Amino acid sequence: MDFTVDVATIEDADAISTLVNSAYRGESSRLGWTTEADFLDGQRTDPDSIHALLRDPRQTILLLRDHSKAAILGCVNLERTSNQSCYLGMLTILPTLQAKGAGRQLLTAGEKFARQNWQACQVTLGVIHVRESLIAWYERRGYKKSGKTKPFPYGNERYGLPKRNDLYFVFLDKNIIE
Repeated sequence: MDFTVDVATIEDADAISTLVNSAYRGESSRLGWTTEADFLDGQRTDPDSIHALLRDPRQTILLLRDHSKAAILGCVNLERTSNQSCYLGMLTILPTLQAKGAGRQLLTAGEKFARQNWQACQVTLGVIHVRESLIAWYERRGYKKSGKTKPFPYGNERYGLPKRNDLYFVFLDKNIIE
């Protein structure tokens, strides 16, 4: 499938929040393969958090849409962390559209944006360690485990309600110089 990618605006915040929560939490997320519903309840994000990202000059959210530019089908957040690197997060595809190439297209668009707009040479991302299939998906796209980890933010409901007490993030990096 072929999609358009554009930069999100403040007006997109509510739709982005709804999309992200539907793809990662609750029963709707089980329609795709990226669900976190087995180990996290609650929200993944909220409109206020998305507004904050969109107001931050170091961050950009890219949107994936069909050619009519109607509904948002996917999103990815990019944060410029230094002169040569950025953090990629919140890669989200509508659950019913997952496993059809849309995520790969949006990931590629995010890397291209970082390279062209910020002259980034490296992209870093974090994944909850139990998401083995997602980690493998990123590895097939050239990402490598960095060896860095970070504890899950237990007690902060903004990130969800953990169903287990052993969660942590693993980080992966990719050199994106052509």
